[in-house]
Amino acid sequence: MADILLIEDDRTFSRIVEGFLTKHNFSVTAEQNGKDGISTFRRKNVDLVLLDYRLPDTQGLELLVEMKGFRPEIPVILMTSFSDLRTAVKAIKAGAFEYITKPINPDELLLLLKQALSRTKDSSPVLKEQAASKFVEGSAAVSKKLHDFIRVVAPTDMTVMLEGESGTGKEYVANKIHKLSNRSTMPFVAVDCGALPKDLASSILFGHVKGAFTGAIANKTGQFEAADGGTLFLDEVGNLSYEVQVKLLRAIQERVVQPLGSNKEIKIDVRIITATNENLMENVKQGEFREDLYHRLNEFKIHVPALRTRGEDLQEFIEFFRTEANAELNRKTLRFDDEVLTLFKQYDWPGNLRELKNTIRRAVLLTPGETIGIAALPEEMIQSMHNHVSTGLNTEPGGYDLKLLQEKQERELIIKTLQDVRFNKSKAARLLNIDRKTLYMKIEKYGIE
Repeated sequence: MADILLIEDDRTFSRIVEGFLTKHNFSVTAEQNGKDGISTFRRKNVDLVLLDYRLPDTQGLELLVEMKGFRPEIPVILMTSFSDLRTAVKAIKAGAFEYITKPINPDELLLLLKQALSRTKDSSPVLKEQAASKFVEGSAAVSKKLHDFIRVVAPTDMTVMLEGESGTGKEYVANKIHKLSNRSTMPFVAVDCGALPKDLASSILFGHVKGAFTGAIANKTGQFEAADGGTLFLDEVGNLSYEVQVKLLRAIQERVVQPLGSNKEIKIDVRIITATNENLMENVKQGEFREDLYHRLNEFKIHVPALRTRGEDLQEFIEFFRTEANAELNRKTLRFDDEVLTLFKQYDWPGNLRELKNTIRRAVLLTPGETIGIAALPEEMIQSMHNHVSTGLNTEPGGYDLKLLQEKQERELIIKTLQDVRFNKSKAARLLNIDRKTLYMKIEKYGIE
């Protein structure tokens, strides 16, 4: 029986949901505000959280970020009374498993719960433990250089800046540094700065006291304090506002934080690791990022290489992700056919390791037998390679940009599909053979209104 934490201030709606879930053999703990909700989340071993977007003492997004910092493996489904695409995108980027609109369809809710719980179900403890402890280091020159740098800097307390394209595994690198450091037994707290609501960023990072602003009816511990003694990973740090950059610089220099609305300073001992997929030095030149903060964060820079530069490692990654997907999805695939492997070697992998993992996971799910064929791959991937061959595209200097072509075609396909279904996101996701979370991310990426 799965334990569900329901955080919802509408008592009538809460009782209806609680009764419905109880009838379907779920154990439900209901809380009416954010303070009690986060307290129960920290104290009780729950399997999933149903979280209301608007609570009397906080916003659901703020609570979501705090939960993900404390127990990132627990799926959180955000509920709201209104449908807003931007809010959905923020929720997904902040780590929500899904975003569901009230009034809630019972069948849709049950399906989401089953999907979320199946991803965290420990169907194979041995394989799951191996997957958590192992990651492909690779034998390519750039891979060896990456892991040499990790081992050298991990035992120190230097701030580390990770640079690399989206999907290259920067959070894995940060976690690896933490596990090899002297702080390995202390917390590792990850914060996606790109998903932080601007008006809540300071509160989430540094905390606040009761009465600091409208809606702050209780004290809140910030992520700096939550990571005390351990490591704080700030992903996409370039998205922080100038005001937050000033406070971050002071926290690093003085080793203290001051919660919003408080006159007291809190001493902290935190190692900072940041990540960015853009050139922060260019942001410094344009006045968008403080130069003094940049140099504080850049004591040791590591470039996380793109997958297309790690050709010697591709086969090892492919097999690792196939084995991982077999364990997760209860499949027994043994190999990829030659056509698939040839396509994998020719493909540019603009989404890097994240795209490779998702592609293989999908292929394993669609393969009931032992051999994964070309039909199990995403249609847009196959089509992009057909275009590559038919137009003579190449990656040599002066050639065409395959990544840009792929993105252009993907954007056009998403727009056409949305128009065909009158912008029904659920139908569009089904037709595109992707989940709604992926669709929201792509809509934001391509600026589709």
